Amino acid sequence: MFDARLRRLIDPPLNAVGRRIAATGLTADHVTLIGLVFGLASAGAVAAGWLWVALALLILNRVADGLDGAVARASIGTPFGGFLDIVSDFLVYAAIPLGFAVQAPEANALAAAFLLAGFLANGSAFFAFAATAEAQGLKTEAQGRKSLYYVAGLMEGGETIAFFIAFCIFPAWFPTLAVVFGALCLLSAAARILLARATFSGARGAEK
Repeated sequence: MFDARLRRLIDPPLNAVGRRIAATGLTADHVTLIGLVFGLASAGAVAAGWLWVALALLILNRVADGLDGAVARASIGTPFGGFLDIVSDFLVYAAIPLGFAVQAPEANALAAAFLLAGFLANGSAFFAFAATAEAQGLKTEAQGRKSLYYVAGLMEGGETIAFFIAFCIFPAWFPTLAVVFGALCLLSAAARILLARATFSGARGAEK
């Protein structure tokens, strides 16, 4: 919901650092993979109960996630780079709730499962919209230059990270926060479905 406004604030410093990284020969894909390692290590730290370590690794993951795009803009981005970035993000988004489920299964597992179901619904609506928009030739740069059509929603990257940070700082509240977050993801998915109906109902093309 706030990603577009956040990008206006964070893109200038990220782009400056991205140009310096690109000058070293490090590619955007390298930065993405480094960020993925940080993110999965964060989930592992959550599972082990090292929540402050997990928080630090999560922040490093998010910094890398911002820098890979900046490096791509400063060099030569590729479609595979965009693909790798998105897959890496969703791997981390799935791994963090799983880490909480492993860390305290009796308290957290059901809430984590509900949150993952919300992620799946919201992600499915997001990617289905992007694929259909691509087929219809629609373009947007409202969220910055992306490798696919990025439709805004109630729950985006900024909100996801805010909840993940809250999980690490207030672990006893994980079940409640996860259920709230999962419900908001389902609401975001419903909103994207309604937007898709309004956007694509009059378009001609194959249904499947």
